[in-house]
Amino acid sequence: MAIIGNLISRSLRIRKKFTFKLGTPRQYQLQVLHRLLEKAKDTEFGRHYDFQDILDSPNFIGQYREKIPVHNYSKMHKEWWYRCLEGEANVSWPEKIKYFALSSGTSESASKHIPVTKAMLRTVKKVGVKQLYSMVNFNVPPKSFTKGILMLGGTTSLFEKGDYYEGDMSGIQAKNIPRWFRRFYKPGGSISRKPNWEQRIKLIVRKAPSWDVGTVCGVPAWVQIVFEEIIKYHGVKNIHEIWPNLAIYIHGGVSFEPYRESFQKLLGKPINFIETYMASEGSFGFQARPGVRGIKLVLNAGIFYEFIPFNEENFDADGEVKPNPKSYMINEVVEDVEYAVMLSTCAGAWRYLIGDVVKFSSVKEHEIVIVGRTKQFLSLAGEHMSIDNMNKAIDTVQKKMSITIREFTVAGFPYENLFAHRWYIGTDQPVADVARIREIIDQTLAEVNDDYAVERTSALKDVFVEVLPNEVFIDYLRCKGKEGAMNKFPRVMKGEKLKDWEKFLTGKTVKHQA
Repeated sequence: MAIIGNLISRSLRIRKKFTFKLGTPRQYQLQVLHRLLEKAKDTEFGRHYDFQDILDSPNFIGQYREKIPVHNYSKMHKEWWYRCLEGEANVSWPEKIKYFALSSGTSESASKHIPVTKAMLRTVKKVGVKQLYSMVNFNVPPKSFTKGILMLGGTTSLFEKGDYYEGDMSGIQAKNIPRWFRRFYKPGGSISRKPNWEQRIKLIVRKAPSWDVGTVCGVPAWVQIVFEEIIKYHGVKNIHEIWPNLAIYIHGGVSFEPYRESFQKLLGKPINFIETYMASEGSFGFQARPGVRGIKLVLNAGIFYEFIPFNEENFDADGEVKPNPKSYMINEVVEDVEYAVMLSTCAGAWRYLIGDVVKFSSVKEHEIVIVGRTKQFLSLAGEHMSIDNMNKAIDTVQKKMSITIREFTVAGFPYENLFAHRWYIGTDQPVADVARIREIIDQTLAEVNDDYAVERTSALKDVFVEVLPNEVFIDYLRCKGKEGAMNKFPRVMKGEKLKDWEKFLTGKTVKHQA
């Protein structure tokens, strides 16, 4: 096995020395869109919007933007995808959909059904191979390529619904993984198919010493819980006493920064933290350069990107897109501007708003950082506070107060004829000075967000903080049936979700306020 690891590592390094002829980002993306239109021109969607006419136009990208409306999930499902669920073929992609990825916890729908096509599964594999090639840029020991890969996703059990299967995207991928990969895949088919998260975790914790894990993949909050449970159950000091060859942690879904400090305490030696960008709608990119905060978008793998400036001109106060927003291609974006991501994909999504808001950290390298969600931001008084701002505030609190914050969420509300924010912070450590936490949050946000600083002198009258045991956040997800795997606690609470959260908290008595 060590020989295999050295061969893989060496082949990756040899490949890096070759110079491949590359197109420009614009060329790649135009080619992708042209292929998507050509492939889907005879679908119901393609005929409705006359893809052939768009293809025949000398300015097909301009015609595409003009003719195809912007879709969110609700619009795409209501007008098209519901027909796929009813067994109809050739709706928005030229095949009968066999798999639907279930995606929950969004503001649009309690349970979204995202089509997963054969072409999309090939794309996900292609992006995975590209990420493997990028590993040569990181300090990864050759033997790591021979070790197990622990994937902490949702249950891999798929539910048969007549003509199709539905389940977590991780389950759909597991059903379609290559045979050669199965020898590396942990926790293995038997455990990963267990539908109950707690049961899966108990089995993983008990069997952990029997695996030689080199890579772990998963959402930070749940991976951290699994590591802690393994350390506690087996009476060791850190996770490397169980998995000495652990060298890579691939994470995504939420910002890793609020978890970094507490994560380091669970390790016995340094590892590579590599961010990836993946959702039920596809695999979009990965961190390709060590020490650089930015996810490199893959531009030649079946997904066409457009970027809509996330501002009041294009979005309303609830984060809903306005009619006919101005969009930009990959070659038209600029750095440090917030954009909502819009996709056209080989799974039959067309000008589809995925809900993420990003900034380009490097236009040259087409690298992005995810700064929030279109529905998860606070701007009651024009403060324009993004999740990225919130993460910076929480990270500063952790460093200055020497505490570990596992989860948090923020709500805005009317207060004394003006407005206020309330932060709910989860930590299991004693906090004697909640007022100091409030002060650090307020100061940090004013430093990183000019709009916030201005509004704190006028319409945004006050900031409140409630410190709760971390288990309160876990209990809330549990009672909503969203414990574990790919479920993330919302960073912003609004509307009915806020009312539900506040009602839940009325039964919890342990909290500190400022």
